Amino acid sequence: QVQVVESGGGLVQAGGSVRLSCAASGSIFGINAMGWYRQAPGKQRELVGIISFGGLTNYADSVKGRFTISRDNAKNIVYLQMNSLKPEDTGVYYCNARVVEGVPIMERSYWGQGTQVTVSS
Repeated sequence: QVQVVESGGGLVQAGGSVRLSCAASGSIFGINAMGWYRQAPGKQRELVGIISFGGLTNYADSVKGRFTISRDNAKNIVYLQMNSLKPEDTGVYYCNARVVEGVPIMERSYWGQGTQVTVSS
């Protein structure tokens, strides 16, 4: 069984910064891509950014230059550093991990429970 747990959300003023963390644990052989998604009230979940095992990143246009994803492969942790936050960044942020596990080995997608980030104007 694999667990994915996010932490670090909260209330922040516009222009401020927040750092989210996401830890994957359990019967993990390895983790390929890890990503952050968000869902604002009344909207669909959208990709914020993604990072490969080797550290290659890709971001949504709306967060480029403000958000940075990094990961610690030894600890199975991914981070999302969010700077220059805007009210439109408000939402529930979800972590996704593409975990390599099992016998036979295969990749499965796991989601965290989400953490709320609220940016006040």
